[in-house]
Amino acid sequence: MAERLQKVLARAGHGSRRQVETWIREGRITVNGKPAEIGISVSDTDKIRLNGKPVSIAATSGVPRTLLYHKPAGELTTRKDEAGRPTVFDNLPRIHNSRWISVGRLDFYTSGLLLVTTDGELAHRLMHPSWEVEREYAVRILGKVDDETLQRLQQGVMLDDGMASFETLLDAGGAGANHWYHVMLREGKNREVRRLWESQGLKVSRLIRIRYGPIELTRDVRAGRYRDLNGKELANLYALVKLEPPKPPDKKRIMPKRGRRRR
Repeated sequence: MAERLQKVLARAGHGSRRQVETWIREGRITVNGKPAEIGISVSDTDKIRLNGKPVSIAATSGVPRTLLYHKPAGELTTRKDEAGRPTVFDNLPRIHNSRWISVGRLDFYTSGLLLVTTDGELAHRLMHPSWEVEREYAVRILGKVDDETLQRLQQGVMLDDGMASFETLLDAGGAGANHWYHVMLREGKNREVRRLWESQGLKVSRLIRIRYGPIELTRDVRAGRYRDLNGKELANLYALVKLEPPKPPDKKRIMPKRGRRRR
């Protein structure tokens, strides 16, 4: 069955439909040796190349898969690292004729919820600023924070790349030199949570993402493990960005215990 090229490549995790359209206009995609055109439909028998490299679509008609991965501190949210440091992709299941896309990033020292999906359109919308998807973090601060500082962090602080603020900031308790706060924002600027606190002379001693949109980090997934989102979670996530959800996986899959794969 033939489908639009944009839809096929987005479902395979190569980019959003809008990105694919841009690549078509730039001449980066060919179908059967000829430059692709906007609106073209393709089937399993067509030979597609992206930037000169073949793209298989034989298995892209399957159901897109989305995982909740519990990223530990000490992993990079990148596919490869020249220094050989571990990445989140080392622990993800292997898939064929598709690829995993991380929904946003977490820095090397930040742990917590990371969504990964094979659905390029879903990933694009969840990360695009226009959808204003909420990101919530648990932050442990070393030292005392006065009320004036907390108020500034919610009103707005000028960072190197513009004004930034926490939309909500809640005291989560603590004892001794450390204190926990839960903060929420709708942007995905690089290291924004850490930079906001550091702008006030405060040190973040631990940072955990506990929610992305409607998806919360659950206790059944330990650090370095993953699980498929269930039907309700998928429905809520797709509804948030106005997409039709796929059918959920047949059963819940949690990563088995095994050694890390090295590349």
